[in-house]
Amino acid sequence: MSARFAICRVLCHVTNTTTSIFSPLQSSRCLQRSWTQWRLLCSPSRNLLPNVANNDPASLQRHTGPELSLPCLLDMGFTQTQAEQIFEFACKTSGGSATKHCLSTLTVLFMLGLNPSSVMKVLTKCPILYTIKESLLQERISNLRKLGLVEGSLQRVVVHYPAILTLPVKKIKHVTLFLREKCLFTVQQVTQILRDSPAIMHEDLAQLEYKFQYVYFRMGIKQAEMVKHRLFRSTLEELRTRHTFLERRGLYQTPDKKGQTVIANPKLDSVLNVDLDTFLLAHAANASAEEYDVFRRLVAREWKQEERHHGDCQAEMEDSDDDDDDEEEEEEDEMEGKESYRKRKKK
Repeated sequence: MSARFAICRVLCHVTNTTTSIFSPLQSSRCLQRSWTQWRLLCSPSRNLLPNVANNDPASLQRHTGPELSLPCLLDMGFTQTQAEQIFEFACKTSGGSATKHCLSTLTVLFMLGLNPSSVMKVLTKCPILYTIKESLLQERISNLRKLGLVEGSLQRVVVHYPAILTLPVKKIKHVTLFLREKCLFTVQQVTQILRDSPAIMHEDLAQLEYKFQYVYFRMGIKQAEMVKHRLFRSTLEELRTRHTFLERRGLYQTPDKKGQTVIANPKLDSVLNVDLDTFLLAHAANASAEEYDVFRRLVAREWKQEERHHGDCQAEMEDSDDDDDDEEEEEEDEMEGKESYRKRKKK
């Protein structure tokens, strides 16, 4: 029992050495060294500790898959309430199968440098992490590091948007490649986008491309300014609505081929990164929030009609192509028939 208590004291000391979002690297190393003991501690076996003291390799091999328990969660540094929440949710998720991966998920998050409070925030925002294998989580975190997320930025991204750990490495690479090749962002800019707007990794690429082209061509804004003012945190609908509102009031102008305008366009930051009252006060002092809301609904209806019309035109074009194909097939059949008739006539 004294050995069990000693391990608990060590682990509690390690997990409570930080009050920030992420712990020092020394804490991560210490956690790594004590993980074997931690896994053994969480095991329900009563005869385990003597074998550990004797460094029995067979014992270590047998107990590499501990079961989740409230005492184990408390030993990690969670409060009683947090431990109960984690235990209850893990037991309910996927019919209780989440308990198989819960301890390994907690290990990865602690090894990343998060403290118990931050781990609790991550699991509350993204409960699906309970069910993901340790090897996949490690692989995805390693890939984020390769993309330029250094210590500090990586932890903040995971705490702010833990859903990024649910995406396969292939998906992350596909989106980053798209940003570099289709939108011509630099490697450093892609890293900054990933750090400031990680939700972009879940966006539809067609919508993403449309948003980029809209801002680049219609608003005349270059990549550096997009990244600086965190364009990809805003929705396409809000972006188009505010830009169109200013444009139709004569307060925004699409630049010509030389990038010049007759009027001075507002900065992207003052269009997107402010609340509605500040936006109207800065750029349209005579407009009210009610007027803007009416405008928003009208242009939304207008855009829907345009999309419907565009869809009808595409359908007509496809039907026309099908008719042309049918006519070509009929002509070919007719020509083949004539040829065969000529051959029979010669005979």
